[in-house]
Amino acid sequence: MKIGAHVKTAGGVDKAIDRAEEMGAETIQIFSGAPQAWRRKEYRPEEVETYRARVAETGIEPAFLHGVYLVNLATSNQENLAKSLDALVHDMNVCRLLGALGVIFHIGSHRGAGYEQVFRQVVDSVCRVVEATPEDTWLILENSAGMGGAVGSKFDELGRIIREAGSPRVKVCLDTQHMFAAGYDVKTKDGLEAAMSEFDADVGLDRLVAVHANDSKCPLAGGVDRHENIGEGHIGLDGLQNVMSHPAFREVPFLLEVPGFDNQGPDQRNVEILKGLREKAGLP
Repeated sequence: MKIGAHVKTAGGVDKAIDRAEEMGAETIQIFSGAPQAWRRKEYRPEEVETYRARVAETGIEPAFLHGVYLVNLATSNQENLAKSLDALVHDMNVCRLLGALGVIFHIGSHRGAGYEQVFRQVVDSVCRVVEATPEDTWLILENSAGMGGAVGSKFDELGRIIREAGSPRVKVCLDTQHMFAAGYDVKTKDGLEAAMSEFDADVGLDRLVAVHANDSKCPLAGGVDRHENIGEGHIGLDGLQNVMSHPAFREVPFLLEVPGFDNQGPDQRNVEILKGLREKAGLP
């Protein structure tokens, strides 16, 4: 189990490795542009070469990209759907350039229309992205907290999309805060065991390729997407150690998306706390 964080790429994508090294991260997640804008970054060959060299020097990998927050495969606005597909295809191609595993993204919101109403469009969109992108990259669906009609808060919703898409390249990233907010009690052994049994039945443990490790400002089943620093929220240190101790997660990268103790994003202190929990869980 590698422990890492979402890191900034300001000054060049290779600087993400520098920042990860400074905080002790072993794996990373990055954006390929501003998270709230459609415009994506185009990488120069020399920039890619420098990044890959830094990865080789430090061993900080694997890397994941996070999709643009504007992506919504469930939207009724066809212009925004087209932009969403273009952004995902772009980021999947960036994965090929950088040697990253895949793009983790929020499926989007049906905004009250209902899951069944948007199901076919979401599946067709996933298929289009997979067909248009390199075969060695993954399209990684992230579970949602369920707020605002967000798709994918329940595992059966993710599983139906994956089965219908029919591609082994469609994977899942589980966010601990989103799980908790959606009603999956990851804090207790029985609750987590029930959740992961449901995940295995509806999705398949082989699809799980990353974890967003976040504590929660939102109580269990509160339905709100609000991350907290490790140990400072409703899941707590024991709850996150409970997650790390479960066999389903033992070889899965854990990526921090916390506010940071100085409110500047994931930091060394959060990384060290998570590493301490890994040690307590008896993991190498």
